[in-house]
Amino acid sequence: MFRSISGRSLAFATVLLILAITVAPPLHSYFTQRAQINAYGVQLAASQATLQEAEKELTQWSDPTYVTSQARIRLHYIFPGEREYVVLTNSNPKVALSVPVAPIEGLAPWNTPWYSRVLDTITSVGQSK
Repeated sequence: MFRSISGRSLAFATVLLILAITVAPPLHSYFTQRAQINAYGVQLAASQATLQEAEKELTQWSDPTYVTSQARIRLHYIFPGEREYVVLTNSNPKVALSVPVAPIEGLAPWNTPWYSRVLDTITSVGQSK
């Protein structure tokens, strides 16, 4: 079976094997480094996009009108003489309150002073009618 293989083809196969063993590690390193370079390129592009957004925000914060609007929105600041109204609404009107509301009507007559009504509501808490 081995007689059909000539010496030249055996030498050629040996040279190819040695060449493959010699070239494989540097080739592997080359492709690994190319993958790292591509990953760093993607990371650099993302960092540059973040930097551009930060620079844009910095230029906005140097504008006094933007700073005033942000103080109004975030901190609820108002100028002297202005009034601010904060409307508190339930975002979903179908959702009922989870805590039952105690009925206060009829606990104290309305013709009594307010402090008597407050004391009556405090003393009547927990008592059933």
